[in-house]
Amino acid sequence: MALNVERIDHIVLNCRDVTATAEWYERVLGMRAERFGPAQRVALAFGDQKINLRPIGAADDDPDWVTGSTEAAGSEDLCFITTTTPTAVADHLTDCGVEIVNGPVTKVGALGPMTSHYCRDLDGNLIEIAVYPTAGP
Repeated sequence: MALNVERIDHIVLNCRDVTATAEWYERVLGMRAERFGPAQRVALAFGDQKINLRPIGAADDDPDWVTGSTEAAGSEDLCFITTTTPTAVADHLTDCGVEIVNGPVTKVGALGPMTSHYCRDLDGNLIEIAVYPTAGP
């Protein structure tokens, strides 16, 4: 019997400041910060997914904070899909005081061509905000 992966449930993002990171993702990307587990860890919820925030150095104090072989903030490249327009994405990032480092550009995502804008979060992770074209008449 073969193993078939259905979807991504969550990812863990190493960060320097959990509170500041959560506030940035809430303000810029509209995610909801939630606390979970006995240690009251912080997750960013959106749709049916979440991003768990893991402070750098946490594994030194708690073995439940296992991470990848390299613990680093700012090494991720994440793509998020929105249903708004590319112009609205650019306007929103500008209104939030977030620098657009590239875009709009056409990229190919899991479902085909999309229009993307790139920015960086507080730790320097590359954040891609993409819009798939709507179906025509």
